[in-house]
Amino acid sequence: MNKNKPYGQELILDLYGCNIDRFNRGDIEEFFEQLCKLVDMKRENLHFWDYEGVPEDEISYDQPHLLGTSAVQFISTSNIVIHTLSLVKECYINLFSCKEFNPTTAIKFTKEWFGSLDCDYSVITRGKRTKC
Repeated sequence: MNKNKPYGQELILDLYGCNIDRFNRGDIEEFFEQLCKLVDMKRENLHFWDYEGVPEDEISYDQPHLLGTSAVQFISTSNIVIHTLSLVKECYINLFSCKEFNPTTAIKFTKEWFGSLDCDYSVITRGKRTKC
C-alpha cells in the first residue's frame, strides 16, 4: 500500500433534537438504503442491536445512553454505524469508506432524515501517516 496516499475517509456526525419516531429498525434500514444510494455505496450485511425482545425487567432505564437502537451497515468499502438515543433525542453516526464520498451530501441528507435541529461533525482522513 502506498504510505503517502490516504486509505479513506470517515464522517463522524452527531445529531441533536432529532425526531425519535425515526429511531426504529424499519426507518433505520431505509435510511441506510437511501444514504448508500446517495453516496454510491454498495450495501452488504446489516446488523441491529436494541432491546427488541428483551424482557422489560432486564432493561436498565437508569442508563439513558444505553436505551436506543444501534446498527452496523456493512458496505463493500467498509461500514456505517449508527447509535440512536431516544430519551435525549440524539443520534451518532460514523460513515467510513475507502471509496471517496461527499461528506456534505451525507450530512445534509442525514440531518433531514432524522429531523435534527442541530449537528456537529468531523471528517477524518484515514491512513494518512502522522508519526506518534
